[in-house]
Amino acid sequence: MLDRKTFIRNFMKVKIAIFIAILTFSCENDLKQVQVLTQKDREPEESGKDVRMIYSDSGRVEFVLTTPELNKYFDQENYTEFPQGIKIESYNDSNEVKSTLTAKYAINYESKKIMEAKSNVVINNYENDEVIETERIVWDQLQGKIYSDVFIKRTNKDGVMYGDGFDADEQFVKYTIRNPRATLYFDEE
Repeated sequence: MLDRKTFIRNFMKVKIAIFIAILTFSCENDLKQVQVLTQKDREPEESGKDVRMIYSDSGRVEFVLTTPELNKYFDQENYTEFPQGIKIESYNDSNEVKSTLTAKYAINYESKKIMEAKSNVVINNYENDEVIETERIVWDQLQGKIYSDVFIKRTNKDGVMYGDGFDADEQFVKYTIRNPRATLYFDEE
């Protein structure tokens, strides 16, 4: 029969062995979890400073994108990030700027064909003398539409309209403001 001292010593050895076994088996990490946790710290595969990209079709400039910083990542979800913002100028057939979009942050998911602009998003439509301000817009290239699901403000010569988002075609020719509220300007004459 074991004495009390030997029993406690053996019991402690078994306890330590179980503890070490638990630690060993619980230290396995899911690779996807590790990637998600370290994604913000990883370096882009391609990077550029003060970038100006010109997109054209049949020799005609469609739009020009400028950004202070561009970072491209290649993994399960290829994307391009614009952490310091973007400016996109869209051109008409006469090669004049017809609209601009500015934002303090943007990201383009190449495989999903979705581009999102956030933080102080401003769209100037010079042809209609109209300005739309919001905090987030999404361009879904597969669906051929642009939308926002957050508060917007549209200003034109007739007044100011507020809404809870909008839905538009890719050319931003036709759009609908969700839950519109307006302040209209009237000429007193």
